Amino acid sequence: MNLKMAALYLFLLFYCTLLTFGQRYQPTWDSLESRPLPDWYDEAKLGIFMHWGVFSVPSYNAVWFWNNWKNGNRDIVNFMKRNYRPDFTYADFAADFKAEFYDPKRWAAILEASGAKYVVLVSKHHEGFTNWPSNYSWNWNSYDVGPHRDLVGELADAIRNTTNLRFGLYHSLFEWYNPLYLRDKANNFTTQDFVKFKSMPELYELVNRYKPEVVWSDGAWEAPDTYWTSKEFLAWLYNDSPVKDTVVTNDRWGKGDICHHGGYFTCTDKYLPTTLQKRKFENAMTIDKNHWGFRRNARIEDFFSARELIATFAQTVSCGGNMLMNVGPTSYGTIQPVYEERLLQFGKWMRINGEAIYSSKPWTVQQDNATRTCWYTMKKTETATNVYAIVLDWSDTNYLYLNAPITSSSTLITMLGFQDYNFSYSKVQPSGVNITLPNISFSKIPSTDAWVFKMTDISN
Repeated sequence: MNLKMAALYLFLLFYCTLLTFGQRYQPTWDSLESRPLPDWYDEAKLGIFMHWGVFSVPSYNAVWFWNNWKNGNRDIVNFMKRNYRPDFTYADFAADFKAEFYDPKRWAAILEASGAKYVVLVSKHHEGFTNWPSNYSWNWNSYDVGPHRDLVGELADAIRNTTNLRFGLYHSLFEWYNPLYLRDKANNFTTQDFVKFKSMPELYELVNRYKPEVVWSDGAWEAPDTYWTSKEFLAWLYNDSPVKDTVVTNDRWGKGDICHHGGYFTCTDKYLPTTLQKRKFENAMTIDKNHWGFRRNARIEDFFSARELIATFAQTVSCGGNMLMNVGPTSYGTIQPVYEERLLQFGKWMRINGEAIYSSKPWTVQQDNATRTCWYTMKKTETATNVYAIVLDWSDTNYLYLNAPITSSSTLITMLGFQDYNFSYSKVQPSGVNITLPNISFSKIPSTDAWVFKMTDISN
């Protein structure tokens, strides 16, 4: 190697080293938010949320049961008086959180059949009970009391060994009644004992042990992110953690951060915008219309139908978001039939219409101005753009008018799942298209919930 080549080699090595160190993220929002969102997350579109914990034992008033009871909720107070001894405490419920029918491989099969591409399991909710044998939650975890099992680890293994789903974890930064947290709070968060000795150590433990590719933070709204040391954690997560290249995070890292800072935005529970969003977002919603956990007293009308879930999903994806659809398992470790049925119904629709969903992008129009129950997605080809119209209501006439698409001379219109049929159409001036709807027998129509018309070579 001559001197010039050697000098060039050393320069390139030095330059690459600078680039490598330059890519390390600093614990500032400007630096952390410069990290690109890993592609897999936007391509996935659908995840399943699972709220499971000690609250699944009373299974009444769902996940905020303890807090509502302590704050004197009359309904819960009366429920406890009718059904439990006077000195019964919330901690006493943990012994009955047995998960005796918990079959993580069956859970994994149901989740994959839903059409979802990732799952987010609650590892610890605001009650502080950890669903794994944490070194920082003595005698208030699923190994020391209740199931005597590593619930997180078993599902992580089942997901990774038997499916193609990504595994993620929800973690609450705060705990309602942890003495360390309450002391920090009383000190106006000028002390950080809870963060240093409980919350952050267990979060690092979760990531290092289970390698979640979604870290879904919550419970940070009472204190700023400087108290939680959230930015320092995220810098480690993005730079040095075992999931640094693929992990995604949300926006719940401190008071005032939600919908302003973090990874993707969640903004509020059940966030469902009607227009295209500038930032990637996730609509965290639940099949039970009003609650996140399993409820023994739920009625069938309390659950969204498959058609309602698909309608919410179509709107979410059209506006640039993912949907995280929640189910609440039982304390004995099963996914109740009503939840399982919804997941399987959803998966059936996704198997037919996934082309319009997975890896799609928002189109220039989200909701059709004429047919308001139509939402659009699109995919670009090498030569043109294919647009997908997700139609939630079948037309009462023999045609479907869509105002937004401008067809070209080579446009073809088909319906996903209705094979080998090109729909005739007429172009409408100045924009729009009338699609002629033939008589389709019930046995041939691909769905009864929503239909996707694929339009190739659209001009706009």
